Amino acid sequence: MPNQNITMEGVPKSIPPNPTKLLDQVRTLIRRQHKSWATEKTYIYWIKRYIYFHKKKHPKEVGVLGIDPFLTMLAVGAYTSPSTQATALNALIFLYKQFFNLDVGDLHFTRAKAKRRIPVVFSHAEATDIIQSLTGDQYLMAGLMYGSGLRVSECLRLRIKDIDFDMNQIIVRSGKGNKDRVTLLPSSFIGDLKNHIAHVHAIHVKDLSKGFGVVHLPYALAKKYPSAAHSFEWQFLFPSSALAIDPRDGKTKRHHRHQRYIQKSVKHAIVNAGIYKQCNCHTF
Repeated sequence: MPNQNITMEGVPKSIPPNPTKLLDQVRTLIRRQHKSWATEKTYIYWIKRYIYFHKKKHPKEVGVLGIDPFLTMLAVGAYTSPSTQATALNALIFLYKQFFNLDVGDLHFTRAKAKRRIPVVFSHAEATDIIQSLTGDQYLMAGLMYGSGLRVSECLRLRIKDIDFDMNQIIVRSGKGNKDRVTLLPSSFIGDLKNHIAHVHAIHVKDLSKGFGVVHLPYALAKKYPSAAHSFEWQFLFPSSALAIDPRDGKTKRHHRHQRYIQKSVKHAIVNAGIYKQCNCHTF
């Protein structure tokens, strides 16, 4: 039976056919423009913060004059980085220029100051110690993040079909910038990865026998290839331990592992390895 408490990470929330709420209307426009789920979450987050900054007034009532004080607050009061401030600006430009069809004009907010930081990196020995202290799919996730240069979200979203053993490569779909790319499949993990895929296949066969076995697909693909959701090649490489209900259509599906699953494991492994750096999965 599906676990009602599992959040299907990376699955867009459903929107009413004729939304009346502002944020749902903005979501609709974002999806019409085929922007990524990450962009949608980011834009909605900053628009919400903007609304709360202006005491929950409607953004159209506030007008474009409300942009400068909000962005200045981020730089002066919240001490955000230039990139964070730029992200917030992009969200508000989208809201006013593309959603409200209003001319933003010249903006005169205080720019955030860049802070120069030395990046934290693992030595090869440190990375190896961390990975070797993990087991099961956590070991493979950490190994692929390090050996293939995958971000956490990219690793979790991998499908069976994205692993090419013949070419020793991994296809990363909708990575940073919503772009696809090809990266190296580390040879040291091939044997374990093949065993893992056999285990995932057994899970999928068991799900099918119980009337499940459906996986979440991007909306356009789900419409174009309705039978693909049942096929093994479209299953997630790192499936969740339990079934869950897809918030979009109410169907029971097996999603991928949640980010917290691997993040907590890596954090504990870093401590156990005696590494005293401000580091996490992204450090791989």
